Amino acid sequence: MTVVRLALGSLANRWLTAGLTVLAIAVSVMLLLGVEKIRHAAKASFANTISGTDLVMGARSGGIQLLLYSVFRIGNATNNVSWRSYEQIAARPEVKWIVPLTLGDTHRGFRVLGTSRDYFEHYQYGQRRPLRFAAGKPFADLFDAVIGSDVARDLGYKVGSSIVVSHGTGIIPGAEHADKPFRVVGILAKTGTPVDRTIHVSMQAYEAIHVDWRTGTRDPTRTTTAAQVRRMSLKPRAITAALIGLKSKLMTFRLQRYINDYRSEPLLAILPGVTLYELWNLVGTAETALMVVSFMVVVTAILGMITMILATLNERRREIAILRSVGAGPRTILGLLVSEANILTLTGVAVGVAATYLVLVAVQPMAEAAYGIYLPLTAPSARELWGMGAIVVGGALAGLLPAWRAYRLSLADGMMIRT
Repeated sequence: MTVVRLALGSLANRWLTAGLTVLAIAVSVMLLLGVEKIRHAAKASFANTISGTDLVMGARSGGIQLLLYSVFRIGNATNNVSWRSYEQIAARPEVKWIVPLTLGDTHRGFRVLGTSRDYFEHYQYGQRRPLRFAAGKPFADLFDAVIGSDVARDLGYKVGSSIVVSHGTGIIPGAEHADKPFRVVGILAKTGTPVDRTIHVSMQAYEAIHVDWRTGTRDPTRTTTAAQVRRMSLKPRAITAALIGLKSKLMTFRLQRYINDYRSEPLLAILPGVTLYELWNLVGTAETALMVVSFMVVVTAILGMITMILATLNERRREIAILRSVGAGPRTILGLLVSEANILTLTGVAVGVAATYLVLVAVQPMAEAAYGIYLPLTAPSARELWGMGAIVVGGALAGLLPAWRAYRLSLADGMMIRT
């Protein structure tokens, strides 16, 4: 206890330097915990892009490719699924609900998704969180549209705004469906998923805007007005993909096998959760980079503490000499320096943990509202505890170098005046 009291008194006399060292360690702990929390939250948010959906069905291709264009709206399907096949699978006894998805058109860089009103009821993200409307309601009229929060923010749209959809990517002049504009009737709340960057219209609307189009180009011999198209039969001919919910999880593999072996046309059914983790493993380089950054921050903080103790060691030669003259042995000096390092490290870790959770409390609602990332206020994980333990051990070991130097200082050397 005497050595600890000496260490506390010595640090109190050098409170500014000691405080800066504690601050450096605290910041490193904050970055370590913060990066870990964000990494876990980002991974959970990625894995929970779609929740409550048992199967995703599309034309036969790769599982990751199907997930990319159906859920993340990235890329395009190699083929479509006929409406007849969709109806046959929808009639299967295992199916509780099924939501069709049709992609292909865009609006100013945002994907346009044709679907049914069931989409707003059954699509879930996160831990089975349903879609909510920040304003308006689901589409009801043929040319109604529901937009994601990012679409509304970036383009300045509100309920009642007019939207003109472009065929395909919209880069070809004259590809706009200007004769059949849509009206925004709903704006979805922020989800942190591709839903935020999507414009949703009905399946019938998707058919309506393409009645004058054949094989990707407008038929110059046909001009069907919006009023005329309302009187037409707008039964879809094909879809891009479908989300499927089952009556029982036990039926998942049975229906998946039925779809994958479907004889009428080549189809593919994937489990979205499994494929999401496969996709995460492909993009896991960012996760590794974050871990490396955390490690380097911790190493930098410990090196900073060593530098501080070594820098002040020469100024404390007389202090150490006085302690030796009053009976303090070399081991006491060694214990003093190691104790100081331990106190600085433990204090820095404690301050860093407390500051991390205070910051989490402050930024949690903003992160969820702006980015759709939920940062839970959970106890440190085993990995985080190991990281903090490594900091404490590293701080103790780092104190051994200046302590050993102090240990070797002799009484005569300490009393010598250097010029």
